[in-house]
Amino acid sequence: MKQLGTVSSNVTIFEVAAQAGVSYGTVSRVLNNDPHVRLETRERVNKVIQELGYVVNRQARSLAGGKTHIIGILVPDLGTGYIAEVIQGIDTELQLAGYDLMLYTTHRTPILEANYVANLAQGVVDGLILVLPRNPEDYIDTLKGRRFPFVLVDHQGSGDQCPAVNAANWQGAYNATEYLIQLGHKRIGFITGWMDLGSSVDRLEGYKSALWAHHIPFSEELVRESNFQQLDGYNRAMELLNLSEPPSAIFAANDVMAFGAMDAIREQGKRIPEEVSLIGFDDIPQSSIIHPALTTVRQPLRNMGSIAVQLLFDVLKNPTAPFKRIELPTGLVVRDSCQPPQSNP
Repeated sequence: MKQLGTVSSNVTIFEVAAQAGVSYGTVSRVLNNDPHVRLETRERVNKVIQELGYVVNRQARSLAGGKTHIIGILVPDLGTGYIAEVIQGIDTELQLAGYDLMLYTTHRTPILEANYVANLAQGVVDGLILVLPRNPEDYIDTLKGRRFPFVLVDHQGSGDQCPAVNAANWQGAYNATEYLIQLGHKRIGFITGWMDLGSSVDRLEGYKSALWAHHIPFSEELVRESNFQQLDGYNRAMELLNLSEPPSAIFAANDVMAFGAMDAIREQGKRIPEEVSLIGFDDIPQSSIIHPALTTVRQPLRNMGSIAVQLLFDVLKNPTAPFKRIELPTGLVVRDSCQPPQSNP
């Protein structure tokens, strides 16, 4: 005899139905929280499930047309505070809704990203959230053709008919650059992120637009293309500092690269902000506790993750409704890493 509450992967949904004196379909509706099942029947089925130790085979349920109550999350890596904050927002929202999270890292490899999407869209999960997707155009048409629910976070701007949440990257970069200009800086170095990402393009354009608006000529030598990683931020900052006329300020397109730039500035024997001002982007938690505390552009990262889940649930509830694309505001956070440039001797 099976002990009460013992978990067994061998118990089938048919055994639950037979023990409860209901049909297989009724058990399935109970598992899917169908409101049309009578309370007495629901309680009887749930009691049998506990007694038999039935464990839901979520993949089998998905193949049968049910819901897995799992959301797939694709992220490029797990090495930055940016990703951690977005995932925190996603996870909190999913927990409130009673959903689980299945996390995959793509390691910034487009082929791997496309393969993961193809596999997950077979019914392993109910929907997908794609954070910083590298090449969504490779599979978006397929997802849309299958009517498979998905949401992009910090997208490339691929197509106007994709549910997506983003931050005001152009405006954030414009405001940061303008702040440095208002302090008196005219030679401002800029370290970009991956330039195949829409957010990186927008931040570079915001930087350029602020220079143009204040009649400061744009200089190609002051822009260094990077990859959002700390070591590359260090290397690109070192290149800027070794110019014959180095910048008096450096704007890195994310906080992690700004941390690398800090190391480069100090290695050159220069002080922050007395000799070189520095500004980042994202406002990850570490930016407020380093020394000097980093002036940066705040993205509402947790809120972006939370809203991505809400958008996905909207698609799950009404797949034919018009897609929403939401842009959240950014804000300049002034701390200790910027000041007016030293006057020329």
